[in-house]
Amino acid sequence: MTATLADPVSEVVAAAQKLLTRRTGAPVTLIDPVDLGGSGQAVVLRVRVSENPFQLPRTLVLKQVRDVPGDSERQGDLADSNGSSAFLREAASYQFANALATDSRPGPELHAYDLDARLLVLSDLGDASPITTLLRNSDEAAVTNSLMAMAQALGRMHAATVGREDDFAALLRRVGQPDSTDGISAQIPDALAEVPGLLTEFLGIDATPNDILDRVSRSGRLFAHGAFRAFSPSDLCPDNIIVNDEGVRFLDYEWGGFRDATLDITYALASFPGCLCSFELSHDRQQEMIDAWRAEVVGIWPALSDDTTLAGKILDARLIWVWLSTYWFLPDDHTRIAAARAHHLSVPRSQALTSRWSALADSADRAGERGIAEYAAAVVTALRAKWQR
Repeated sequence: MTATLADPVSEVVAAAQKLLTRRTGAPVTLIDPVDLGGSGQAVVLRVRVSENPFQLPRTLVLKQVRDVPGDSERQGDLADSNGSSAFLREAASYQFANALATDSRPGPELHAYDLDARLLVLSDLGDASPITTLLRNSDEAAVTNSLMAMAQALGRMHAATVGREDDFAALLRRVGQPDSTDGISAQIPDALAEVPGLLTEFLGIDATPNDILDRVSRSGRLFAHGAFRAFSPSDLCPDNIIVNDEGVRFLDYEWGGFRDATLDITYALASFPGCLCSFELSHDRQQEMIDAWRAEVVGIWPALSDDTTLAGKILDARLIWVWLSTYWFLPDDHTRIAAARAHHLSVPRSQALTSRWSALADSADRAGERGIAEYAAAVVTALRAKWQR
């Protein structure tokens, strides 16, 4: 990362100085901006606080969502075309997270925000290792430790936010975002309706059995309902997960909201389905992650102490994630989701989709769900034939 002097950077720094000066009542000067590589419409900078009359941290992170010329033509970004919906949700999410105890807070602290400027001023999490780097470590024990820490961090966040959905909804209304539906949940109806046709069109799969369609529809309700609802940043792809001295932290709350918590732990088990990743986990390692997460939440959700109940919920969550991943990436242009982000775990979509359906088949087989296992295996065969694997 290098210091950046482009005009957008200067504008973001100037807006942040104005915001902090207004908030503290004394001049605040920010210097040495460094571009942290914001994606899409976001400019993300690390700055140093030169004049610090009210004991602001020595460094801060600034995030501003800006209009991108021609972006209204873009498809696939789960926010609206000018980014305001995503920004308002992120601002409400950070306000909500600020109210949590420090050890339960999933990511950076919010120091200030400006809704009109679409600007957030966040604490700097410092030098941190992206989870993608840690998961590529040749030391198996180190990889296991990273996965367990991620599962535990998710569980602590879930346990701390159960029963507070009304508080989050109030914050959304306060920032002018009354619709509680996040960008992923909004796509469930289309995914449920369109994936069977995609499987027929692209893979030659015969009509999907009604019992599979019914199970997928039930699984889709985990986003809007579910017995184990808690807060989630929702965009849990690997480039939004870092590890620093304080543990695992989650970034980017543009899709933040409440949903069934089993969707979060299963997101990693399903190889991060919102990205083109491939990270295969042995059955034993998956179970270790599930147990680490369960240990943090079973006190508030005693029903999850039953292995059969938990296995059924995990399979439901895996099923809807694989369904969504197919909806996003099976079409050749996969414009239904923002451009797939490249990182150390990225693979061609042929490999990503095949491995996800294969893991679903294995998971269903272990759970004794023969119908799902056989259907998923048929999709795997068709995917391999399509890409001649």
